[in-house]
Amino acid sequence: MIENLISFSLRNRFLVLLVAAGLFSWGFHSVQTGKVDAIPDLSENQVIVFTEWMGRSPQIIEDQITYPLVTNLQGLPQVKYVRANSMFGMSFVYIIFEDATDIYWARERVLERLNYASRLLPQGITPTLGPDGTGVGHVLWYTLDAPGMDLGEQRAIQDWYVKFALQNVQGVSEIASYGGFQKQYQVTLNPNRLNYYDLSVPEIIQAVRANNNEAGGRKFEINNIGYIIKTTGYLKSIEEIENIPVKTINTVPVKVKDVATVQMTGESRLGIFDYNGTGEVVGGIVVMRYGENADEVITRVKKKMEEVAKGFPEGMKFNIVYDRSTLIEESISSIKTTLIEEMIVVSLVVIIFLFHWRSAVSIIIQIPITIAASFIFLNAFGISSNIMSLTGIALAIGVIVDNGIIMAENSYKNLSHRFEELNTK
Repeated sequence: MIENLISFSLRNRFLVLLVAAGLFSWGFHSVQTGKVDAIPDLSENQVIVFTEWMGRSPQIIEDQITYPLVTNLQGLPQVKYVRANSMFGMSFVYIIFEDATDIYWARERVLERLNYASRLLPQGITPTLGPDGTGVGHVLWYTLDAPGMDLGEQRAIQDWYVKFALQNVQGVSEIASYGGFQKQYQVTLNPNRLNYYDLSVPEIIQAVRANNNEAGGRKFEINNIGYIIKTTGYLKSIEEIENIPVKTINTVPVKVKDVATVQMTGESRLGIFDYNGTGEVVGGIVVMRYGENADEVITRVKKKMEEVAKGFPEGMKFNIVYDRSTLIEESISSIKTTLIEEMIVVSLVVIIFLFHWRSAVSIIIQIPITIAASFIFLNAFGISSNIMSLTGIALAIGVIVDNGIIMAENSYKNLSHRFEELNTK
């Protein structure tokens, strides 16, 4: 078989060169269009269901949220197993699918089942799906460098300006904010005054909710002119909350300020985000969408950051604290360096020991063609160019070179003996 293949190649040199050129061109195109990342994605094919019910203990979360969801999400097609975790105020359910399952098909099946399972949960509780990213989808971390600016203002800029702008970048699944203070109105009730006015906590909550709303009207015509009637009722200040009537006693309204203290404050925090010991910072995490090219996503996000930074207050700028593209570039540079070094070493070895430059050229040509062909298979099987795959290619170069040197040396030796026999005769 091998002899026939060698004989065919010798008789059809042009065809062999044409096939080699075609493989190299195809492989070069695969290198340009293939997915590039620093680390391989070995995470499980999972869909996360997140449910929030703040103020409840882990046992209540387990009994009333996690258990009903887990029991109803079991039995979905192509599901391997279902995991769950209950903590204070939050429930996480992890549905692990088979590796070959399309992630978006899996998310659709989970949503269909949640439509039924939601009826078993307490009133007002709505489970949501996590982002369509993977465990290695955190490709970029950044902070907002704004000396002298309040952390609450920084978090507001991050949540209401930066986050929405970066989420529109192609390939980005989510921008997860961290650090700072999330502003909120806080109503602190006085138990003694509640008891004095014979009021309960649910009554205060209902009064505030009912007065933080807008109501629609209808079209009203007068003198052939149409007017749209509506009421504007959203709360905009501490004074408006304080003046909300809760109850009437002897024609005198009892307001929120009579039984509580209203103030603007930050949401309760369980930790802070410190940057190199210099103090608290505000920033975000760019989560890449499943199956995207990490290098291209990072490039698009950085370009978008330049546009977003133009709208910052004076003195504010982005500070990138983690950038996976650096590791990606180092991985690619490593394979290029290895390729060049091995070409040089092979040339020197063949020329020094064989004194035959054509043999060196034939071996050197094999290296880029073989590497290019390997990228064709990487793209065909959906494997990204990462540290693991590029390291395997770098190691394989040594095997290719060794085989090439051995075959060239063996061929050169046999041809020499053949010529000596012919000359002797």
